[in-house]
Amino acid sequence: MSAKPPGDDGAARPREMETTGSLARGAREGDQERLGRLFTRLAPALYAWARLRIRAGFRATLSPEDLVQEVWVRALEVFPSFEPTRCSFRTWLFAVAKHVLFEAQRRLARRAPVQPAGGGTTRLGRLHELPAEITDVTRRVARDEAVQAFQERIAKLEDLDRKLVLHCGFEELPNREVAERLGMEVEAVKKRWQRLRARLREWNVPDELLAE
Repeated sequence: MSAKPPGDDGAARPREMETTGSLARGAREGDQERLGRLFTRLAPALYAWARLRIRAGFRATLSPEDLVQEVWVRALEVFPSFEPTRCSFRTWLFAVAKHVLFEAQRRLARRAPVQPAGGGTTRLGRLHELPAEITDVTRRVARDEAVQAFQERIAKLEDLDRKLVLHCGFEELPNREVAERLGMEVEAVKKRWQRLRARLREWNVPDELLAE
């Protein structure tokens, strides 16, 4: 484990200057410390996304906290499949998250036995393997007042704008794909998201909560 991770040019790089992309590239090169910092950086976005994505009928048995941690368990498993030249780490991570969420909700829809609290909500059920700092980060995010305020404001948006926050803001999907999902023109998606993103910036949301 590197105590002083190198930057892209091989020189030391201050943490405040690190981007999600540089952290992901460092993690791909075997820097486990950067992998942990990736989770700390994106946990608020994953949590806010989970709060919006989990269907109402599953919220009593599928908590955002457990889902976020299980997403990270799965991401660690399949991290070797991440290819930076194909997509951003954020886009890749949320693709993993959608798969984990789909599995969890499908299992619950079939009324499979629900595991005890803290034992996981998807087929993995290996939350006990996570380092304590990962669970600590998730708990802090769940209590974060800025994240909670953001959630409350998003809940008041029009349905279309909430979907744009999900697809463009959290999942960082290409405008073309978002347009296909929402039945809109690509240019209309681009312009509406730009206007919405400008409004969201005025809320002073936490860094990395939304993609640029």
